[in-house]
Amino acid sequence: MSSVRYFLVVIVFILVGAPDIFAQSFPVKGTLVDSDSKEPLGFVQVALYRLEDQSRPVSFSDSDENGRFSLQAPKGKYSFKAFFIGYKDFLSEEIEIKGSTDLGEITMEGENQNLQEVIVETSKMPIRTSMEGIIISPENNLANIGGTLLDILRNTPSITVSEDGAISLRGSTGTNILINGRNSSLTQNLDNLPASAVEEIRIINNPNARYDAEAEGGVIDIILKKGQDIGTNGGLEATYGTRGRTNLGGRLNHRNARFNTFIGYNYRDWKSIGNRRTTRLLFEDEETLNQNTQNSNRNVGHNLNYGADYYFGNNVLSYEGVFQSSLDRQVNTLFAELDRPGGGMDAFDYVRRNQESETDVGLDNALIFEHSFGEKGHLLRATASHSFRNQFKTQEIDIFNNTLVPLPENRTGQELAYIDEIRNISVLQADYIKPMESAKFEAGLKSILRKFDNDFQYFRLDETEGGFVEDNQISNRFVYKDQIHAGYALISVSKPKFEYGLGLRGEYTFVDTHLQNTDEQNRQNYFNLFPSAQGMYNLNETHSIKFTYSRRIDRPTAWRLNPFPDITDSLNVRRGNPNLQPEMINSFEVGHMVNLKNANFVTNLFYRKVNGQLDFITIVEDGISYSQPENLLSAQSYGVEWIGTAEVNEWYSVNGGLTLFNISVDGSNISEEFTNAGFAWNVKLTQDVKLPFGVNFQVVGNYESPEIEAQGRDLAQYFVDATIQKNLLGNKGSLSLSVRDIFDTRRFAGFARSNSFSQEFYSKQETRIVLLSARYNF
Repeated sequence: MSSVRYFLVVIVFILVGAPDIFAQSFPVKGTLVDSDSKEPLGFVQVALYRLEDQSRPVSFSDSDENGRFSLQAPKGKYSFKAFFIGYKDFLSEEIEIKGSTDLGEITMEGENQNLQEVIVETSKMPIRTSMEGIIISPENNLANIGGTLLDILRNTPSITVSEDGAISLRGSTGTNILINGRNSSLTQNLDNLPASAVEEIRIINNPNARYDAEAEGGVIDIILKKGQDIGTNGGLEATYGTRGRTNLGGRLNHRNARFNTFIGYNYRDWKSIGNRRTTRLLFEDEETLNQNTQNSNRNVGHNLNYGADYYFGNNVLSYEGVFQSSLDRQVNTLFAELDRPGGGMDAFDYVRRNQESETDVGLDNALIFEHSFGEKGHLLRATASHSFRNQFKTQEIDIFNNTLVPLPENRTGQELAYIDEIRNISVLQADYIKPMESAKFEAGLKSILRKFDNDFQYFRLDETEGGFVEDNQISNRFVYKDQIHAGYALISVSKPKFEYGLGLRGEYTFVDTHLQNTDEQNRQNYFNLFPSAQGMYNLNETHSIKFTYSRRIDRPTAWRLNPFPDITDSLNVRRGNPNLQPEMINSFEVGHMVNLKNANFVTNLFYRKVNGQLDFITIVEDGISYSQPENLLSAQSYGVEWIGTAEVNEWYSVNGGLTLFNISVDGSNISEEFTNAGFAWNVKLTQDVKLPFGVNFQVVGNYESPEIEAQGRDLAQYFVDATIQKNLLGNKGSLSLSVRDIFDTRRFAGFARSNSFSQEFYSKQETRIVLLSARYNF
């Protein structure tokens, strides 16, 4: 036991009762095994409690890998408890200790898991497969050390991460991202959430009626660490890398039979540089526009998650909170060259330098109450949560016309912008779960209330006025409000060979948008029903066949509905569309699951049909590019996916996934040129090697093939990461050296084509990074 943990345990024992420290203690030992397989159960939490005081353990520990445990306690009468996720709690209500005591072999029974809880897993693999998707355990993957949530997702099968951090799941950018199962404004910037704060990530490709029907691609649920181990536990982590990148974090939790409290903090200082090039050609005018943007940025952020659980009777009252703050500073310098036939006065050069500063503050609060009725699994759960986020951005812009040399004497104009966006999300939810003989019934109600307020003020330097004057042709304030009220019912039936679930969800949606500059208001309200079905047939102990179906909706986001044009770049205008309608999606999946002793493999065939596909369309008029979202007629995708994990032997394990799919987009309702189709695939492979002397080595490879858009194609991207780790201090500590993107190949590139123009882009950020990390757990 480390000196820190020893000190904390001594303090706790003094508070509980100093006389026990000096009383003679006797060993209490035993062995824990699975009731069916008789295999030993390692890492099970065990504890002794006084009969008169069940609130605090007198002694606690974990079983070793062979299922053996040993406790120490003075003479007296105690109750003994053992509990482990996936097993029923074992309780011996009265044990009398007079001397050395051997409890012998203790059997623990596995809980009867329902259709949604079936998990096929091996011991400590970073990826587990479930009925509905996959579960990621970030701590079991060395590639995530010192990174953020986006780094975890980049190495996750089926998922791709775009240049601006947008998430795609099986080729769909519409994903519903939750934090601890709740809608949160903090998901707006996933790079602010450190990997060390994440317990696991649940990816649900085809969610049932219990989940929001929102999002084409499915649900990504981010579960933050809160700590559940008895006693006082914690950990520290520090990372330092090239360009002075720094990541520091710590977490602490204390639990007894009555309370569990936890807190975690992370500090991050991250710097990067990059370059983006764009070339646009207008066919009729033979006009060429070349743009080259150099950028550098530094982000300094703080992340704090905290909370407590109070156990009383058959009830649990929990509070969970997350606080984030960050300061992001960027300098983006755009060099532009416009060439027309014959040159002359129609051709010109310019430079636009934007010095940007953004403060970002976010706060999540949630109160959860859970009541357990007498029957195991018979629950009532109620949740109330509120999420707040305020992003305030300042842009100081210098303009240099008719030159490519941005010196002060060449400056021809100055502009100033303030962007203040406030997001509020409130959620009220109640769920009821009633187990029955070979079945389970669930029902619930949920209300989501959101308000997004975006205030954009734009100023130009007017020398005749002696200062900056607001440009009302650009400044605008857009307020978006919506309410989603939902109810659902779900029945799950479990037979020895066959399990199935049927659900129905209803959602009423009210949307209200207001552009204050022009007093434009847009209101929509609609009601939809969303059925879901799941089934699994167990061929034998090794092989299972599964089927899932869900109907879903993807509502247009606030910034897509804002009609006011962003003309900060006068040659590339971006605007929203207040007339957008939601996408309606039907999603099917059939899968085969193979569960072996040290490996599991899943094959999924999937098909998705989208009516009213939302996509960005670009047109060029009078030499200016206009980009805005439109509802296309439809889109469909189908493909196959393989995900596997295997512990080949004691020193080598491998996991990964391969996804192949075809996407077709039909935008013929706008123009035949907005119809496209193409095949794409991606593969991710992680290999772990255990070397002598407590050294682990990991290599992660990623490849994403070209993928079609409505008007063009994104090109392939690929990269390789490697990490070597040395375990220290009895495996409580470790030292790691990571190299991200070893061959410096990760970049984003693509092109768009229409009857009137072509456009190509290439973006390369600094992705080859070296990181040195240290960890210690107590």
